[in-house]
Amino acid sequence: MATHTGADGTDPEMFARRASSFGAEAAAYAEHRPDYPEAGVRWALGSRDGALDVLDLGAGTGKLSASLVALGHRVTAVEPDDGMRGELVRLLPSVTALAGGAEAIPLPDASVDAVVVGQAFHWFDQERALPEIARVLRPGGTLGAVWNTDDDRVEWIAGLGKASSGRVSFLDWASGRGIEPHAAFTPVENADFPHRQPRTIDSLLATIATHSHVLVLEPAEREALLGRVREYLLTRPETSGGSFDLEIVTREQRCALK
Repeated sequence: MATHTGADGTDPEMFARRASSFGAEAAAYAEHRPDYPEAGVRWALGSRDGALDVLDLGAGTGKLSASLVALGHRVTAVEPDDGMRGELVRLLPSVTALAGGAEAIPLPDASVDAVVVGQAFHWFDQERALPEIARVLRPGGTLGAVWNTDDDRVEWIAGLGKASSGRVSFLDWASGRGIEPHAAFTPVENADFPHRQPRTIDSLLATIATHSHVLVLEPAEREALLGRVREYLLTRPETSGGSFDLEIVTREQRCALK
């Protein structure tokens, strides 16, 4: 589930496979992944007023870009996967979308007021990415990282996390890959924002099917996992009757260029 964002053991090949697994399901990702709460997006930008030049880094299909555009910001999206970027261009034609990654950002020095990363910072090579992010930020500019995570303080959602775990699931969100301390940036701040997504069993299964630990499975293994999750959801009074809300905690980090 989305609560897991650390590396799967120490297997760099599997980590790379998972990082590059989303493009083939870009349309499903765009349709089923949750958006971000407005208060959280504002916080990630440094709670500043006025229109900003914002880089959405590792932008995927533009979930975070859409929130930024709705708030009136000027958005450049950088995404390495052609399929994900193509979906972003289709959905958000007003956003400048560029091929590239966090380790080699295709923007000039000091060109943006903020860099935000939705559901992707854990994939970055921070030794290379943080200097690049510092390079493109203007003095005092903000770096914000955002993750939607299922609220496993809710009993049935904790059970869902167990039911949906597979052999390559991440171990724990807190096991690493948040923003590491760096000399170019102020100390990292943390904040959580409540969020929710209306779901049915079918739409929740479609969401789970877009997570990397499911995408990299062989078809039979993937279907078995999703079947197990369906069986679990059918046994729960919270989810078996039709529509329900999936409670989410949007976990965020931010710091600023010194």
